[in-house]
Amino acid sequence: MISRFAALFVALFFSGHAVFAATACGDLRSLSDPGMRVAAAELVPAGSPAPTAFPAAPAGKAATSATTLPAYCRVAAVLTPSADSHIEMELWLPTETWNGKFQAVGGGGWAGGLSLPAMATALGEGYATASNDTGHKGGDALFGIGHPEKVVDYAYRAVHEMTVRSKSLIEAFYGEKARLSYWNGCSTGGRQGLMEAQRYPEDYDAIVAGAPANYHSHLHVADLALTVPVMGDDALKVPADKLDLLNRAVLDACDALDGVKDGLLQDPKRCRFDPAALRCAGGDAPGCLTAGQVETLKRAYAPVTTASGAVVFPGKAHGGEYAWSMLSGAQPSPVSVGTMLLTTQDAKWDWRTFDLERDLAAADAKTGFINAIDPDLGAFQARGGKLLLYHGWDDMGIAPENTVNYYEQAKSETGAQPDRWMRLFMLPGVGHCSGGRGPDQADFMGALERWVEAGEAPERVIAHRVSGGRVVMSRPLCPYPQVARYKGVGSANDAANFECKAP
Repeated sequence: MISRFAALFVALFFSGHAVFAATACGDLRSLSDPGMRVAAAELVPAGSPAPTAFPAAPAGKAATSATTLPAYCRVAAVLTPSADSHIEMELWLPTETWNGKFQAVGGGGWAGGLSLPAMATALGEGYATASNDTGHKGGDALFGIGHPEKVVDYAYRAVHEMTVRSKSLIEAFYGEKARLSYWNGCSTGGRQGLMEAQRYPEDYDAIVAGAPANYHSHLHVADLALTVPVMGDDALKVPADKLDLLNRAVLDACDALDGVKDGLLQDPKRCRFDPAALRCAGGDAPGCLTAGQVETLKRAYAPVTTASGAVVFPGKAHGGEYAWSMLSGAQPSPVSVGTMLLTTQDAKWDWRTFDLERDLAAADAKTGFINAIDPDLGAFQARGGKLLLYHGWDDMGIAPENTVNYYEQAKSETGAQPDRWMRLFMLPGVGHCSGGRGPDQADFMGALERWVEAGEAPERVIAHRVSGGRVVMSRPLCPYPQVARYKGVGSANDAANFECKAP
């Protein structure tokens, strides 16, 4: 048996593939210490489906899809950085195909589980990869009532602890450190990536942060400010058919502003369509909006502000109205309600009692440390870090202008030539992280890799829309504030017929 302290890198060859063995997979269990218990360390043969259980189901027995993976060492561990912490993580270590790099993946919402599909993608690309449950199970915020240390784990500690432990296990298993470390996440995962850059700039060499929920307290309070009045008054609700009516009117008015009518708005900020133009002359009718519906929609487009006029959170962008289902619901978002559960420490908090001024101040005071809004990324930049941000313009959950605002603030904070280390890509017609009507499939990790490893800054990233298993549209995504402009010749569904231009 090879010692846990072995520093020798051993490369064996089997069936034409390198097999790495500095410390045997099973022996990684011996690396447990008071802050980390390695619950399982087992070899998983090539061709096994992606697992779904924690700690470790027998290889090949736990699967949700037919996706198969290369051979790897699966490590499941419990981290306990505080007396009330219980962070479950997994690290997958390719045994034959390691590319020498580490990629950690983020979660969504209140997390509470491992991001196994994202891990499977990273493993298939040769990465050692890790994910964690942020210290609790389930997708609500009840875990944090009476457990302040668990909220700290969710806010930032779980990701940092997982990162440090993963790097140590990688070095023990392969006999050498990962040469590069990447973060890849969207929504909460985007917030986690920005938190790492702000709080722990040494953890990652480069970060993909999509649709970041980084202004956590303001995002959720603003969502309640928009939806709670609607939940309490049927006259303010906007049903799906009226949302579609508005969306068609918006596209009729603004679609051609970018040079091509394609059902997508390249730059929604140029659209000034007012829903009052559809106000019913008399009573409610299929082709018009009632006064109450117009009021709700105007509030949706506008930023949420306090009584003094301070902006709490930006409004939603034109073009994504078809997805605003929260304007006709009976209950506000449980993710947003979760912030108030943590704020009040009351599992029975009644959303009907919501008050913007009072609850915003309380949420900032009690949960503000979850926010990742510090624009000073100087330490991350100074060590050569690269940050790639992206956001869909049709995002119904997180107003895309929030990411634009953070990008502009970070750019201003760091001074000249920020595009040498930070770029933002906005996706026309794309919803929250993916989905929507636009091209939502883009290889941001590949673009980041080429930027870090080959010095090729991403001047454009090609995005695809896939339907029925085939690509039906491709578009270039341009570094903000540039937008894709149609050249005037050829198919509007082909990225080759667009170029990146200043707005």
